[in-house]
Amino acid sequence: MSKPRFRRNVRQRADGLELLRSLDDRAAAAVVLDPQYRSILDAQKYGNEGERQSGRAALPQMTDETISEFVAESIRVLQSSGHLFLWIDKFLLFEGAWQRWLPDIMPARLVDGIIWDKDRIGQGRRSRYTFEALVIIQKGPTRAQDIWKDRGIPDVFPTKAERARHPHAKPVLLLQRLIECVTSPGDLVVDPCAGSYTTLDACRASAREFMGGDLL
Repeated sequence: MSKPRFRRNVRQRADGLELLRSLDDRAAAAVVLDPQYRSILDAQKYGNEGERQSGRAALPQMTDETISEFVAESIRVLQSSGHLFLWIDKFLLFEGAWQRWLPDIMPARLVDGIIWDKDRIGQGRRSRYTFEALVIIQKGPTRAQDIWKDRGIPDVFPTKAERARHPHAKPVLLLQRLIECVTSPGDLVVDPCAGSYTTLDACRASAREFMGGDLL
């Protein structure tokens, strides 16, 4: 159960950490987290944010320390065996840099990952990136039997990004499939960095409760 400051099943302006901290321990069946990191832009210094990356560059940026707080709070609010779906980019994936966001002692572990093929060529000094990755972390006790209900989800999921709705819009079909896979109707799904509110759309389509917000 959440404190009444934040509402369910609506779009709302909210500080994501405050929203997470308003929730009781083990209140949510799943958390979707898409932090506003700048890893690939900062590492490769393309210099064209005013042209191709204006939407992304205008969004509030998070430090590693802030993202670590989001991850820790997300795991705290998860029910036993609940799932955290953490979005990362190509740079974070292959550098393994996303692991610095994890608490030193974490009551959860990496259990799976999915590549989202966006069918759109992005930037890159060598190969051009066309995907984002979804790291799947499960709070203990970690198990798949009777928890992961859909064994037909591919680990490469191709679908176009809806960039017109938000610079970081994520695929509703994939989120709905995952939410239905690891939760039940009426369960609470939290998205503290809601952005385009694709998680809200996925919850509405699957009869799940949603709580989330964004600074903009």
